[in-house]
Amino acid sequence: MGVYQWGWQRQQEFKLPSGFQPRTFISIIIPARNEEANIGRCITAILSQKYPRHLLEIIVVDDHSEDKTAKVVKAIFDPVVKYISLKDYLKDKQITAYKKAAITAGISQSRGELIVTTDADCIAPENWLQYIAAIYEKEHPVMVVAPVIFSSDNSILQRFQLIDFMSMQGITAAAHNLKLGNMCNGANLAFSKVAFTQVGGYEGADHMASGDDYLLMMKLNKSMPGKISYLWSYHAIVSTPPQPDWTSFIQQRIRWSSKSGKYNDPRLTSILILVYLFDSSFLVLAILGIFNTVYFLWAAVMLAIKVVVEYLFLIPVARFFCKKNPLLYFILLQPLHITYIIIAGFLGFIGGYKWKGRSVR
Repeated sequence: MGVYQWGWQRQQEFKLPSGFQPRTFISIIIPARNEEANIGRCITAILSQKYPRHLLEIIVVDDHSEDKTAKVVKAIFDPVVKYISLKDYLKDKQITAYKKAAITAGISQSRGELIVTTDADCIAPENWLQYIAAIYEKEHPVMVVAPVIFSSDNSILQRFQLIDFMSMQGITAAAHNLKLGNMCNGANLAFSKVAFTQVGGYEGADHMASGDDYLLMMKLNKSMPGKISYLWSYHAIVSTPPQPDWTSFIQQRIRWSSKSGKYNDPRLTSILILVYLFDSSFLVLAILGIFNTVYFLWAAVMLAIKVVVEYLFLIPVARFFCKKNPLLYFILLQPLHITYIIIAGFLGFIGGYKWKGRSVR
């Protein structure tokens, strides 16, 4: 965490060039399943972007929704908004990776040079696309990774998720800067359509339900190393709501950790193993402490070190995301954080999960 703090501090804010006029046609792909409550706000925020309309299209891919998602999208009478039914695209084909299939379907119908993915419950700031296009045209990367943050912090659960997710986002940015492994989030991701086609899209990873973001990144990085950019700018932060209850939260984290055995990056894999073993050691020390209290002392010392280094890392990260208040809960929520890492990591590696009404193994 100390190394990541150094990586975060080394970053340079990306600034929009003076008088910037974008030239890149962007296709935004939004997979949506049972998102009638969110998809309208998501599209409205995108339509409010300060980006030329003639260089923009929004493609919503309806992933077998059982609610009024399709009705909400079709009611938006705007020529840049396009609706696709994944059911029609698949033609009864049995698959596991529905989100990958939805993104692939959207890309197949897209006209853009640059593909941008986001989620149906996300809200983007008005200059979001300007900044993505600017870094794409300046650095010519095959992929642009950008920041995401949770939008709400009212309850203990939401505050816990915010702190945890904010830490992951800070590590994502720092790791890119230090070249300690690449991470990303599909809620705010852009990649070249040509590059996507050159690496065969999700081919080879389409048997996995999750990993549409990270596994594609690994393919692009292997084929075109050094061509992934991180967009470090407050104006590019996309917000998304946290999970509404503990069950949904655990299922989400199991889904995320289910990719852990598929990382083809020894740097990132070794770090993840180290983190998991460190957190698991608290459980071991707690059990041993029943027989010898000295182990409780060791656990207390380790916890103190963990709290200090993580808190020092999170202070500037929280400042970047304008989320300072949740840090007041940071120390109190440490036992919960350690417990969830152990449980979600274990279940993600060996078990299945439920997501969007589907059971996945």
